[in-house]
Amino acid sequence: MVVSTVPGPVVVRIEDVTKTFQVRKDNTLKDRIVHLGKLGREHRERFTAVDGVSLEIQAGTTVGLLGANGSGKSTLLKLIGGIVAPTSGAIFNRGRMAALLELGAGFHPDLSGRENVYLNAAILGLSREQVDEQFDAIHEFSGIGDFIDTQVKFYSSGMFVRLAFAVAIHTDPDVLLVDEVLAVGDEAFQRKCMERIAQFRAEGRTIILVSHSASQVQELCDRAVVLKDGQVVFDGDVNRGVAALRDVLEGRRLGELHERGTEQLIEVTAITLHDDQGDEVTEVKVGDPLTLRIHARAREAMSHWAAGFSIDTALGQMTIASNTERLGMVLPAIEAGDTHVDFRIDKVYLGAGQYYINANVSEVIDINSHVLMQGRMFTVRAETTTLGSVAAEISAGL
Repeated sequence: MVVSTVPGPVVVRIEDVTKTFQVRKDNTLKDRIVHLGKLGREHRERFTAVDGVSLEIQAGTTVGLLGANGSGKSTLLKLIGGIVAPTSGAIFNRGRMAALLELGAGFHPDLSGRENVYLNAAILGLSREQVDEQFDAIHEFSGIGDFIDTQVKFYSSGMFVRLAFAVAIHTDPDVLLVDEVLAVGDEAFQRKCMERIAQFRAEGRTIILVSHSASQVQELCDRAVVLKDGQVVFDGDVNRGVAALRDVLEGRRLGELHERGTEQLIEVTAITLHDDQGDEVTEVKVGDPLTLRIHARAREAMSHWAAGFSIDTALGQMTIASNTERLGMVLPAIEAGDTHVDFRIDKVYLGAGQYYINANVSEVIDINSHVLMQGRMFTVRAETTTLGSVAAEISAGL
């Protein structure tokens, strides 16, 4: 199937939208009685969850909303879905919209799963006849079996998600809104949901996804919007969006490369990756060798210097690091100008995914180092039977 790259019409337009909530400071009944009247206003404050956001989302795109907890991404998704109204600004939608926003949202606890399928589908705009036609497919996709006739108040969180997602995707939506709820289901069901989302994407439907998983966003989305304190701080390429999210989570100025100081005698200028033939590469298979080349520029001749590197996951978790001191390597004296040092990994045993390389150089390791954060990104391809950031050959037996 060929997916068109031509931008479609705008299906969601957000114009300078702000959403504020009133938060009470007096949480107990006693506090509220004491603070009745004029003084009560002193115990309330306004919280701005979304602050002046403007976005346009074209048909057929898959957009990932990223941000730290409390950044406003879930509130923005609710505003798009019409669950809450903006305090100011306007939102315009077109097409059938299905929202999977909160665990059990739209489900009545005293009704059975079967009854809730009809109720929830009706809320999403389907007639009873349409639900009759789709019911078997919904039931099969949910995988909850005989529990379909059990009151949903007895469901586990995973069963809630299974049934809610099954209903949402069978309403034939033009726009699908998905919050972090997919994290509740088991791994097999998460993969099943992601495959269905990928199918929707291939069919040209619009998906807006809130997730804390960078790998999930990179796998599914073609655009990332990063929020901080209710405002959009990045809107664009997914990989750059993940880097922007990491900057936000670590409290750095967006786009900062952590180039500390301006008077170092030597600085990192670039990082490149090479195979055993010396060719520059951007991806590697599990078990293959890989050479990390740290390019540096010395301001003047140096009789001794040191270098190091680290490899991080897309969310900034360090997987491996080393330096010339740890390796017992003494680098030769250099003249002023450009030079480089190679670190060779004999076999890469990282799990499938995308990784960032950071590098540092200095006169003495870890003292007044010049650091280049996220100087290079590369992809690990794997056909292994394991998951996670570490790859290994595993066998099972009795």
